[in-house]
Amino acid sequence: MEDLSLHILDIVENSVSAGAKNVEIVVSENRPRDLLRIEISDDGKGMNPAAVAHATDPFYTTRTTRKVGLGLALLEEAAKMANGSMDIHSVPGIGTKVIAIFQHSNIDRKPLGDMAATIVMLVAGSPDVEFTYRYEHDGYTFTFQTKEIRAQLRGLEMNSPDTLSFIREYITEHTVSLS
Repeated sequence: MEDLSLHILDIVENSVSAGAKNVEIVVSENRPRDLLRIEISDDGKGMNPAAVAHATDPFYTTRTTRKVGLGLALLEEAAKMANGSMDIHSVPGIGTKVIAIFQHSNIDRKPLGDMAATIVMLVAGSPDVEFTYRYEHDGYTFTFQTKEIRAQLRGLEMNSPDTLSFIREYITEHTVSLS
C-alpha cells in the first residue's frame, strides 16, 4: 500500500465486515514529539485473545472467502518500518481498537495520503455506519461525524453524489488548513 490512508481504509472495511455500526478514526500528528498515531476503534463483534494473538499473521483469517488476511499485518509492518509499533485491543461482543504509532520524521514512514477520499469511500460503501474522523495536528483538532451530516441532509442519502462531494470538500478544506 502506497500510503497510510489505504491501510486505514482496509482496517475500517474489516470493522464494518465485523458488524460495526460505529467506527472512529483518529489521526494525530505531533511533530514536537515526532509521532504520528493512528487509532481505529469500532463496536463490531470483537475478537477473543487467541484471535488477537494471530491477527497479524497473514495466513490467519476468519473469512471463508479467501485464506489470506493482510490488512493488520501490513499496517504493523508499515509502523515497524517507521520505527513504530502497533497494538490491538479487542473484547468479544464489544469491539476492537487498533493503534499504530510511527516516528513522524522517519524516512520510511509512508505519507498519510488522501484521508478525505478514504472517508468518502467508506461512507459511500457503508452509508448506514456512523463514522467519526478526528484529525489532530500539533494541538489543533478537526472532527467530522456522519451523524452531524445525516442530521442536515433533509432527505438526501448519505451516499448520494452531492453528499459525498460535500463530505470530500468539507474534510479537505478543514484538514489542509491544519497541516
